[in-house]
Amino acid sequence: MVQFHEHIISDLLEDPIGGLVVLSAGLGLPKLISSLLGLHDSSQGSLLILNASPSQKTSIDVNSQFSSITADLPAHHRLSLYTSGAIVFITARILIVDLLTQRLPTTSVAGIILLNAHALSDTSTEAFIVRILRSSNRSLYVRAFSDRPHATVSGFAKAERILKCLFLRKLHLWPRFQVYVSQNLERDPPEVIDIRVPMSSYMIGIQKAVIEVMDACLKEMRKTNKVDVEDLTVENGLFKSFDEIVRRQLDPIWHTLGKRTKQLVSDLKTLRKLLDYLARFDAVTYLKYLDSLRASESFRSVWIFVESSYKIFEYAKKRVYHFGRSGAEKSIGLSKPASTRKRKVDEQNKDGDAAASNGLVMEEILEQPPKWKVFLDILKEIQEEREKQEMDGENSIGEGDPNGIILVACKDEHSCMQLQDCITKGQHKVMQEEWEKYLLSKVELQALPKSNKKKSKAPKGFGILNGVIPSVSGQKAEVSSISKHENDALVAAAKEISKLAKGNTDIKDGGAIEEHGKGRTDERKKKKPMIAKTGPELTSKYDEKVKDQNLGNAPTGEYRRILRKHDQGPENTCHLQSVHFHALESDQNVLDFLQPSVIIVYHPDIAFVREIEIYKSENPSKRLRVYFLFYEDSTEVQKYEASVRRENGAFESLIRQKSLMMIPVGQDEQFLGVNSSLDSQTVAAQNLITRKAGGKKEAEKQMQVSEY
Repeated sequence: MVQFHEHIISDLLEDPIGGLVVLSAGLGLPKLISSLLGLHDSSQGSLLILNASPSQKTSIDVNSQFSSITADLPAHHRLSLYTSGAIVFITARILIVDLLTQRLPTTSVAGIILLNAHALSDTSTEAFIVRILRSSNRSLYVRAFSDRPHATVSGFAKAERILKCLFLRKLHLWPRFQVYVSQNLERDPPEVIDIRVPMSSYMIGIQKAVIEVMDACLKEMRKTNKVDVEDLTVENGLFKSFDEIVRRQLDPIWHTLGKRTKQLVSDLKTLRKLLDYLARFDAVTYLKYLDSLRASESFRSVWIFVESSYKIFEYAKKRVYHFGRSGAEKSIGLSKPASTRKRKVDEQNKDGDAAASNGLVMEEILEQPPKWKVFLDILKEIQEEREKQEMDGENSIGEGDPNGIILVACKDEHSCMQLQDCITKGQHKVMQEEWEKYLLSKVELQALPKSNKKKSKAPKGFGILNGVIPSVSGQKAEVSSISKHENDALVAAAKEISKLAKGNTDIKDGGAIEEHGKGRTDERKKKKPMIAKTGPELTSKYDEKVKDQNLGNAPTGEYRRILRKHDQGPENTCHLQSVHFHALESDQNVLDFLQPSVIIVYHPDIAFVREIEIYKSENPSKRLRVYFLFYEDSTEVQKYEASVRRENGAFESLIRQKSLMMIPVGQDEQFLGVNSSLDSQTVAAQNLITRKAGGKKEAEKQMQVSEY
């Protein structure tokens, strides 16, 4: 346990009623709660834990020693757990039902631990539970926790309202810049190497175009005069909470908004994803996502009709392939791979039109993400350094462990699988497989049944009022968005791959296909892709899984032959057997379990950076090296820096609110009705007195009798 966790626990134990703790993201909240639970005594009563997500429950209950109450548990079993004095995970819905049906004896509950306190409100179920328990059990303590400070300041005086609905008086703030926290985490810092990877020219063009489109949509939102102008900035638009900010302001008047304004809210969410996916996915996957947007939102979206939007589609297409005449090829301005292939359109064009004789060719570019090469160079550097240190007889990175674990942290599961594939197969083969899957999706789209509806000869108006709603199928939208010759070239290339697959299939491979196909469903059920190891066993399982997923796009089973052919010999691969991958979206703390000596942060995240600092402060003697990979001058860097500024600003706002916060001293008696046994006349008399000059009592007049 780090020292500032001890300070937090001591502050909580000072107040018998409890308190609200707000700390920075990644500062070990599950460890703090598990340490606090270790101090619980069963003789005091049961301790209930509310609002715990599955990942938080796993991180808190590492040894699976705490019980969980679910809807499947019978009522008498729940009663025995309530009265056993144990620590129990429970949902708010089950607890409120047991309270209202009087199955739970309130005197047997010692306290409540509330997680994700930023989601509470006056009308939430958790506030109702605390009100019922505190009304009958005055010794009950409530300890609420939150690691999202920016969500705690959203709305008017939200922190104060959370304290009031939980009947608490103390607010404990623990930001990253707090003195105890900064001293503990900066005492033994790890070795940090910050690598700024330059983006390609087309990536820069796409990013600039998306920002221009986002700025144009924000200007349209400002014209509505329905949203606070200060919140409508491109920097705020990079975060998911921007949608919550806009929707919170528009919810009361949502039914009065026009169709265009509602669509702008959805378009801003789409544009944020485009910026995020640009730095996260490869060129082919990004183009596939754009094609899906073009097919689904071509007539609804506002952003597609903005002037700069065409650049997004054009540059994304040029990262994957180039379509033009063979005699006058344009220089792309990029380093092309050595194995670029050209396919002539006139060979596959059966119509024999005049345009086909012009020698149009499609050239495969398949631009690789710049981070891939840097990532493989880092692994080679670590491998060479370890080999050199082994020859010199010195300890390598990692205390006494020449084969220390290398942890690669990515944002999502897909990136982890792709990077693992880059290590085992090579960058070019990964891009080639993605390209083949993209082309096969074109064949599937063309094979969809076409609707042969007869058009009515009577002229109709266009629009909802005239009874005609514009609806375009995916195939028509796809063909209409690009030229016919270009679409024919893509379909011809896809058919060439499928024909090659059919020609290379033999009987022996067919038998193997059936065996792999039977185990595909079982394999998907058992997979745990959050942490992937590149050892021989897990690599073979991963390869089979990728092949099975790729077969989902193929019309026949012969496509497996091509994938197997790609796996025959790894090129430009690393021989490190101790590389593990971690998906940050899983919200699992794997640092204490794996004990890595090298961490490669492929997608930087502020919460994971704090987890690394906690891990290093708990293991001060361990040598740790951390690599950060950023795209230079990208929204990835801007988003990371903005998240730090936003968190610091949220804590500064909370500190000001805490200094000005006014919570009544007797709020328990006021809200819970503890003094309801007093006579109503006495209460009325007290209320009457307070309305007279601050409680000043008038002197009683004596009766005077006069004689006549």
